[in-house]
Amino acid sequence: MESTLKDLKERRSIRAYKPDQVKEEDLQKILEAGTYAPTGMGMQSPKIVVVQDKATRDYLSELNAKYFQGGTDSDPFYGAPTVLVVLASRERPTCVEDGALVMGNLMNAAHALGVGSCWIHRAREVFDSEEGKALLKKWGIEGDYIGVGHCILGYPADGAEPAAKPRKDDYVVYVR
Repeated sequence: MESTLKDLKERRSIRAYKPDQVKEEDLQKILEAGTYAPTGMGMQSPKIVVVQDKATRDYLSELNAKYFQGGTDSDPFYGAPTVLVVLASRERPTCVEDGALVMGNLMNAAHALGVGSCWIHRAREVFDSEEGKALLKKWGIEGDYIGVGHCILGYPADGAEPAAKPRKDDYVVYVR
């Protein structure tokens, strides 16, 4: 339990990565953790798409940047070599919550294995677009899916691990 609490307290969003691809054994453990996230009524509405092909990863980055406020020329994936796209079926009323729990499990498992991660938003906009829908079709994903998040993975660049900010005083409110 203490190691779990330590990992939860020390995990941070990483925004600079080495170019090295995530080791396959680490990736499989991270993905397994994602598949064990709680979901509404145990219906397992999410899907995780692993993107390691550089051309596809770069295209996803380009689409994501398009929906950044005002657009951006920089890489919204911060150079991470792997992107895990978390989708969830719109047919489930808990689709966003289900996908968010998957994202949390992915990021916490990555940290426990020494792999950096960060939740990149705008997956909803990307996969609601015609380009995003075309990607889903290309990947063989049928149904009505919402993009919940992009979980970027890679090994942190030197000095890329920020310190934790102090927790706010009123984070927890007791009603007893």
